[in-house]
Amino acid sequence: MSVARSRQSEPTGRALLKGLAFASPFIIGFLVLYLWPILASGYYSLTDFSLFKAPKWVGLANYERMISDAKFWKSLYNTLFFTFVGVPVDIAISIAGAHILNQKLKGQPLWRALVYLPSIVPAVAAGFLWRWLLNAQYGFVNEILRWFRIPQPNWLLDASWGGISVIVLMLWTVGGTMLIYLAALKNVPQELYEAAELDGAGPLRRFWHITWPMISPVTLFQVIVLIIAFLQVFTQPFVLSKDPGLGTQTATGPGDSMLSYSIYLFQNGFTFLKMGYASAMAWVLLFVTLGITLLILWSAKKWVFYDNR
Repeated sequence: MSVARSRQSEPTGRALLKGLAFASPFIIGFLVLYLWPILASGYYSLTDFSLFKAPKWVGLANYERMISDAKFWKSLYNTLFFTFVGVPVDIAISIAGAHILNQKLKGQPLWRALVYLPSIVPAVAAGFLWRWLLNAQYGFVNEILRWFRIPQPNWLLDASWGGISVIVLMLWTVGGTMLIYLAALKNVPQELYEAAELDGAGPLRRFWHITWPMISPVTLFQVIVLIIAFLQVFTQPFVLSKDPGLGTQTATGPGDSMLSYSIYLFQNGFTFLKMGYASAMAWVLLFVTLGITLLILWSAKKWVFYDNR
């Protein structure tokens, strides 16, 4: 019996070893490039560390310092502003655009490609493009507003418009979200719309009672992905606000209105060489993101509909 069992277990053991061998590049990469830096940052967040001297244990001093750090709170406020304003606008534009692209339009594939095109433009290139478009003196955006006799804001030099400028640039890549919603609309059963039309339901009622519930799982996914992206925003405000001749410390915009959390984290770690404090900020961002995500998942049971057919 024991010989038979050993013979049966050998192929399983070999299969396991072969599987681990094939998965070893990912496993090693995850341990070295992900897990180890995560654990190291947790340790460094409890130390005074500047890359040029050995870490000195300070306990929770870095976290306590955040309480009295005005720039920390400013960067957190700005990032939450970007998120809670930008994400709903992004979702609204995406759903509206997906409905338009879902119509039988001439040259439909071309329009879909044009909508997605900004998503493949490098973020740095897009940032410099929008620095020109939002220029108060010769920018094309203000020129359009001037045609319609609408007041032209000083986008990049007015503290009250700095955050809005960042959100506008973030919405530049709305096409990717729009196409995902387009795919979701294609999966909504047409017989539901036909039945609603027979009952006399108008477009708004059809959207609220049919379209919205049917695409709500996709909306849940999009909201979480967008929130994570907005909370980690770095390139867009960095490019919009940075003076090329003055270094990274100036990448904050007028009145620090474009100072995102990631930019301030980067400044502490690589400009001010306060790597311990930067590591603590990274963990705070992790818990903020985790808290918001869990809150959304908890609320999903009240507004997300799953068609378990």
